Amino acid sequence: MRKKQTIFQQIVVIVVVAMTFVACGIDKNMRRGEKHLAIGEYYDAANEFKQAYRKTPPKERDERGRRALKMAYCYERINQTTAALAAYRNAIRYKQASIDDRLTFARLLLKNGEYKTAVEEFKAVLDSMPDNILAKNGLKSAQQAPEWKKEGSRYTVKKMDFFNSRRAEYSPMLQGDESDKLYFTSTRNDAQGDELSGITGTKPADIFVSEKDDKGKWSRPEPVSGGLNTDFDEGACSFSPDGREMYLTQCVTDPSYPRYAQIMKSNRSDAAWGKASEVKVSNDTLSSYAHPAISPDGQWLYFCSDMPGGKGGLDIWRVRLIGGAFGGVENLGDPINTPGDEMFPAFRPNGDFYFSSNGHIGMGGLDIFIAKIDERTKRYKLEHPGYPLNSQGDDFGMTFEGPYNRGFFCSNRGDGRGWDHIFSFENPEIVQTIKGWVYEMDGYELTAAQVHLVGDDGTNDKLSVRSDGSFTYVATPGVNYVLLATCRGYLNHKEELKVEQAEESEEYTLQFPLASITAPVLIANIFYDFDKATLRPESATALDELVGLLNENPNVTIELSAHCDYKGSAEYNKRLSQRRAESVVRYLIEHGIAADRLTPKGYGKEKPKTIRKKVAAKYKWLKEGDVLTEEFIKNQDEKNQETCNQLNRRTEFIVLRTTYGMFDEQGNLKNPPKPKQHVEENNNDGGEYELIIDE
Repeated sequence: MRKKQTIFQQIVVIVVVAMTFVACGIDKNMRRGEKHLAIGEYYDAANEFKQAYRKTPPKERDERGRRALKMAYCYERINQTTAALAAYRNAIRYKQASIDDRLTFARLLLKNGEYKTAVEEFKAVLDSMPDNILAKNGLKSAQQAPEWKKEGSRYTVKKMDFFNSRRAEYSPMLQGDESDKLYFTSTRNDAQGDELSGITGTKPADIFVSEKDDKGKWSRPEPVSGGLNTDFDEGACSFSPDGREMYLTQCVTDPSYPRYAQIMKSNRSDAAWGKASEVKVSNDTLSSYAHPAISPDGQWLYFCSDMPGGKGGLDIWRVRLIGGAFGGVENLGDPINTPGDEMFPAFRPNGDFYFSSNGHIGMGGLDIFIAKIDERTKRYKLEHPGYPLNSQGDDFGMTFEGPYNRGFFCSNRGDGRGWDHIFSFENPEIVQTIKGWVYEMDGYELTAAQVHLVGDDGTNDKLSVRSDGSFTYVATPGVNYVLLATCRGYLNHKEELKVEQAEESEEYTLQFPLASITAPVLIANIFYDFDKATLRPESATALDELVGLLNENPNVTIELSAHCDYKGSAEYNKRLSQRRAESVVRYLIEHGIAADRLTPKGYGKEKPKTIRKKVAAKYKWLKEGDVLTEEFIKNQDEKNQETCNQLNRRTEFIVLRTTYGMFDEQGNLKNPPKPKQHVEENNNDGGEYELIIDE
C-alpha cells in the first residue's frame, strides 16, 4: 500500500512540475509575442501567440480567448485572412471579443468573400453601434458585392505570371517614354539581405525592374541597380514627370523601437538610381508616411499617413512641391478619406485620381476607386469600377500605359497566404492621340524643344518633349489643331490637324524636323536630270516642304547652295551647281517666296561634306567630323568611294538672316512688341496703386 502511495505521489509531482514548465513556456511565449508586437513584428508575434494558445488548457477559456484575439490581430496585419478569421472565431467563442473586434471580424468575412455571414455580423454590430460608418458601409458592401460580381464590367484582368514569384509582388509602376520599364516591389528570394523579416516572415522587400524590347517582350525582373535597395524594406515607388527622381517608401529595422514607414527620394545618374534620402513632409516623427505619388503636373506629392488630423486609420494627404522644398500638408478630406484606410494614391495621365480604400462601399478588402473633378461643383466625384478590377481581396497600385486605360495593378485575390501579385488590366476606350517627334532636320531628337498647341475649341497648351524628342497629346474629336514646334537655335515648324470623330482608338503621327540656324541643312530628295540643272518631278515634295518652312518663318533669308563631287573640271562643276541652285530658287519664287529672301550659290566641289553624327551612325566606316575631300575618298574602297560621292552631290540651305522685313528704311522696328504692364501697390501712398511699365 505504501508503495502505491509513493508512486501516486511521484506522478502528482511530475504532473505539477510539467504544468509548471508549461506555464513557464506560455509566459515566455507571451512575453516574446508582446515584444515582437510592440515593434511591429506581426509574423513573429503571431507565431509566439499561437504557441501560447496551443499550450493553454481548453478549460482556461478566458486565457485561450485572449490569446486567440492576439493571434487574430497579428494575422490580420499580415493579410493572412483565413488564419485571422479562425482566430477571431475562437475569441468570439470564448467570449473575449469586444464589439470593435466583432466589427473587424465582419470586415474580414467581407474580405474573404463570405458575404452572407458578413451581412449577419454587420447587422449584429449595428445593433450596438448604429452610427458606425464602417459598419454601415460594410453591410451595404456585403449586400452589393454579389451584384457587382454578377454584373461585371468592361475591364479585363489577367494574372501576370511572368512578373510574379512565390512571394509577394506589389505596387507596379510603368516608366519610360514608351512605358517600357516596369518597376515593382517584391519579397522574392532575389531581394537583398539574408534575414527574414519579423513583420512578414519573408525577405525585406526590394524594388525590381523589367524592360520591354522592341518586340514587346519583357526582360527577366532584376533588382534596381545602384544604391537604392538596402537590407531594409523598399517599395511603392513613383516618378517625377521628367523621370529623374524616384519617390519611394522605406521601413527601417530597429530591434527595440516601432517601425514607422518613411518617404524617400532617389535621383537617377545615367542608368542607375542613387542611394535614397529621407523626404521630410512633416515634423511629426511618430507617424507613418508611405505610398508617395507625384501629380501629373509635378506640383504635388500625394501620400498616405496616420498622422493626427485625419479621418481615422490611414488617410491620403498631399503637400505642394515648391522649388525642391515642400509647402503645407493638406488632408484630402471628404469624399476621399473615411474612418477606414485610404492608401496607394495614383494618377492617370489625364488627371483622374485613383486610390484604394476599405472604408467606402466595396467588394471587400481594399477596393480601387476613381476620383474625378465634377466641373459643376469642382469637387471630387467617386466611381467604383466594379468587378473584375475589384475583388473580395485587396486591389490597389494602378499604373497606366500612356494615355490608355490599360496597364498593371496588384491584388491578393485567390492567394491563401495573402501575398499580392501583379495583374494586367484593360478597359477598352476610344482614345484619340497625337504622337509627334521633334528633331533636327538631318539630325537627332531635340529634347529642349517645346510644342505650342492651339485648338479651335479654345485649347492653348505648351507641351514639353521626352528624352527621345517625342510627345503625346490626347485630342478631342471634332477639333482643329495647330501645332508649332520651337527650339532655340532652330527655325519653327508648324503642322495642322483635324481630329475626326472615330469609333475606335486612333493615333495621329506628326513629324517636326527643325532646321538649324547655324549649320547647313540638307534638302533631301532633290533630283536633277543627268548632267543638267533641270529639276525632276519627284523633287516637288521636298521643295514644297521648303516653301512651307519659309512661309512659317517669314523673317528668314537663306542661301540655297548646290554641290558636286570631285569628278570633272572645277570650272564645269561650279557652273553646273550654280545653275542647279538657281533652278531651286526659281521654283521657290514661283511658289510665292520673295526673291530677295533667296541667294543661289553653286559651290561645285569647293565645300565637301562634313560628316555629322547621324550619317556616321548609318555608315560605320565614317566618323563624325570626317570631311569628304578627294584625298579622303580615294583612300576608301570602291564601294565606299561611290557612297562618299553621293553624299557630296547635295543641295543645302543655310540661314543668313532672321530679321527680314522686321525694320523700316530708317532701321526702326516695324511692329515693336507692346511693353508688359502690371499693377503694383504703392505702399508709401495710402494703399493706392500705380501702373508699372516693363521696358
